[in-house]
Amino acid sequence: QVQLVESGGGLVQPGGSLVLSCVASGSIVSINAMGWYRQAPGKQRELVATITSGSNTNYADSVKGRFTISRDNAKNTVYLQMNNLKAEDTAVYYCNADLWRRRIGLPSIRSELWGQGTQVTVSS
Repeated sequence: QVQLVESGGGLVQPGGSLVLSCVASGSIVSINAMGWYRQAPGKQRELVATITSGSNTNYADSVKGRFTISRDNAKNTVYLQMNNLKAEDTAVYYCNADLWRRRIGLPSIRSELWGQGTQVTVSS
């Protein structure tokens, strides 16, 4: 079984910083892109940032210059450094991974996984 586990969410004041982490574990052959998405109450889930296996990055316009996505391929981990947080960044943040997973007696299969989400609240 393969799973993504996020950590690092919490309550922070406007202008503050947080770092989110997401670890992929299980029978993983390789990981392609990883990313962070968020969903605020009453809104659709939206892309925050993605990073390819070659470390090419893509950001939503709303977070450019404030958030930085990075990954440690040896640890199957993706990070999201969030600086200068604003009230509108309040949401549940979800980790996403496009990966190949190993199956016993069968060819590896490509899968898209989501983490369980971690709450980020920006408030004074």
